Amino acid sequence: MTPETALLVASGLHLGFQAVVTVVVYPALAATRAADWDAVHAAHSRRISVVVGPLYLAVAAACLWVLAAGPHSAPAIVAVSGHAVAACVTAAFAAPSHGRLGRAGAAGPERSEIVRLQWADRVRLLATVVALAAALLV
Repeated sequence: MTPETALLVASGLHLGFQAVVTVVVYPALAATRAADWDAVHAAHSRRISVVVGPLYLAVAAACLWVLAAGPHSAPAIVAVSGHAVAACVTAAFAAPSHGRLGRAGAAGPERSEIVRLQWADRVRLLATVVALAAALLV
């Protein structure tokens, strides 16, 4: 496998995962009744971490491989940057939001926190679309 192929595969996996989160997972969380929130969010957090960890490691490894192998074409830099944006948005916005949502308690989550999480999620989706489009050109 070449670094370019690894980047393309990782980009496809990342976008596929992100699309499922955007279209299926977060709408289901947003529709959760306040009384059920703590249990549903805790289960989501346990389940999603099993997928997120290995996926982000694979994406990071592919990006690092492309950067280490060079040459650094514009599409390669754009693809790596798209993944970096998604990771940064996760670290700066989505993960802290999930932390706050995990402490919502019996009253359920604040609507503004759900909106913040969905905003961050849409940014990640756009970033992964850009990453895959660029990876196709590498």
